[in-house]
Amino acid sequence: MEDKELKALISLLDDDDQQIVSHVEGKILSIGKEVIPFLEREWESNLNPSVQSRIEELIHTLQYDLLRERLKNWYASKDQDLLTGMWIIATYQYPEIELEKLRQELEQIYYETWLEFRPDLYPFDQIKVINGVLFNKLKFGANTKNFHSPGNSMINVVLESRKGNPITLCVIYLLVAQKLKLPVHGVNLPNLFILTYKDENHQFYINAFNRGLIFSKQDIENYINELHLVPQPSFFEACSSLEIIRRALRNLVMSFEKMGEHAKANEVKVLLVEISDGGDLGV
Repeated sequence: MEDKELKALISLLDDDDQQIVSHVEGKILSIGKEVIPFLEREWESNLNPSVQSRIEELIHTLQYDLLRERLKNWYASKDQDLLTGMWIIATYQYPEIELEKLRQELEQIYYETWLEFRPDLYPFDQIKVINGVLFNKLKFGANTKNFHSPGNSMINVVLESRKGNPITLCVIYLLVAQKLKLPVHGVNLPNLFILTYKDENHQFYINAFNRGLIFSKQDIENYINELHLVPQPSFFEACSSLEIIRRALRNLVMSFEKMGEHAKANEVKVLLVEISDGGDLGV
């Protein structure tokens, strides 16, 4: 469709007949994501607030459809790359963010850590090196002031602000640790996402939300007892990238609900359903 035809369609978004408006919106949406740049230009040049509002809704619908398509493809992929999954989540609020930019930022953090890292160190000392770089040198830390902010679930925001929630801080930590070839993985604890270092001879746990605090299996057992829960194997063992992405989406649902943004919470719930195996989707 040529630009002048699109312009003619957009001019009809202000029509008094809702049937015409709905038909026009359907026609524009049928073109697909390729029309987004044109809509953005039209939004900038259009002075009619109601038309601008409808253009915004069209752009959001197209961007959301693109996100759903990417997420479905990620879910169907063999490797389910963790950073790619976190990037897809971030595009919900930041559709322009590029995966390659996130890779470069993490590469820089890895390089800063690698400069101080020695493979022959004892595992506890290896973790202390990572803790020193991430939490002392680079000033990553818990966002306790705005714990329920949706930005805490957006890896691009956390990389920029250096403040995040347990799961996003853990993701950054484990991506750096795994690039250093360390056996570090996520662990799905109730109410708190943590990491485990596990090889043939050692297993201990790391709380990235508390500056990389190292603790034991007994500490987790005590924590579970305090919550009056029955211990589950999943509370102690590594979880998959898929489980991490599901948990990040559940966090995002909770953030939007806490802020009263129920339409956004419902859209994220749809994303969660699309990568579920029919299990519990509770936050």
